[in-house]
Amino acid sequence: MQKSWISLGLMSGTSGDGVDASIIRSNGINQYELIKDKYFEYDLKIYRDIHNLKEKIHKIEHLEKYKDEIDILERNITIFHAEIIKQMSISENTIIGFHGQTIYHNPEEKISRQLGNARLLNQLIDKNIVFNFRKNDILNGGQGAPLTPVFHHLISLKKKIKLPVCFLNIGGISNITIIKDTENLSELISKDIGPGSCLIDSWVRKNSNKKFDENGNLASSGIKNEIIFEQAQELYANRNNKKKLSFDVNDFDISFIRGLSLTDGVATLTDFTASIIGEELSLSLNEFKESLNILICGGGRKNKILLKKIKENISTNMNLKLIDDYKINGDFIESQAFAYLAVRSFRGLPISFPKTTGCKKPCLGGELISN
Repeated sequence: MQKSWISLGLMSGTSGDGVDASIIRSNGINQYELIKDKYFEYDLKIYRDIHNLKEKIHKIEHLEKYKDEIDILERNITIFHAEIIKQMSISENTIIGFHGQTIYHNPEEKISRQLGNARLLNQLIDKNIVFNFRKNDILNGGQGAPLTPVFHHLISLKKKIKLPVCFLNIGGISNITIIKDTENLSELISKDIGPGSCLIDSWVRKNSNKKFDENGNLASSGIKNEIIFEQAQELYANRNNKKKLSFDVNDFDISFIRGLSLTDGVATLTDFTASIIGEELSLSLNEFKESLNILICGGGRKNKILLKKIKENISTNMNLKLIDDYKINGDFIESQAFAYLAVRSFRGLPISFPKTTGCKKPCLGGELISN
């Protein structure tokens, strides 16, 4: 039997509301066992600082312009992660997969900046830390994202999921993984397909004291503005970043719905987001003529109206199913994935592939700081 490692994955997504933490045991190849999942909500100051800063940073020069604010927030985020690690009561030899909080992502400029000081974290908790997962992929011609496909592949093995299958992750950004067989990792296909919850969340934050549209309740109370919706679709179809394989939330904005009420804005953005996801799914999966399962994970899967609208925009042979139906908590796929990626990185195994990120060859990823 192959040696396995205990790993703690820490993931803070584009919603910037907190950190998902997952402890797994894995050999980094074909085995994993979940030990514990737990969510830790950011305090209100960190949450507001993240979103205030993200709204200021739209190009690489801004990373230097707002360096002092970035450094302060990065230290606070790092200390927050250190407290999580202490609360998770992990064993001495546990590997930490530390993703950090993405503040700027632009593969064309060869940069993906995550807030989180791994050296400070190592000093605070004295554990092996794997961080900076995206850098090597970007330096080798990749987009630095998505990085979860190799873990989706492992899930399909462990749960004996019928293939082909498509994983749809609806976080701030939506991305897909297509798995045709369980043998060859290089045949995994993945890409970002557009906004997930980022537009809806941004509108809700700016126009209410809420962080997101819980269960799609706001969308169900509003009315889609048909004119604005059609204009938004036209603008999106003519955008200048059509060929991008990965997105940052700053690739999208909500200026086109200025003047709408809270609920009408949410309704319009929900329809707009669903139309993009539906169209991209149809284009990406049009080769599959038989019944095909689409397994949905990420926070966006809880938005019942968004899922209903996506279903209206896809082919009849596509079946939307929650990953939770396979007894996997869809909130923690990415934190489990980064725990798994940390083990793969620790073992010197590739974490990204030409058809998942666009890198030139299977790519190692992550940097190690030893305790």
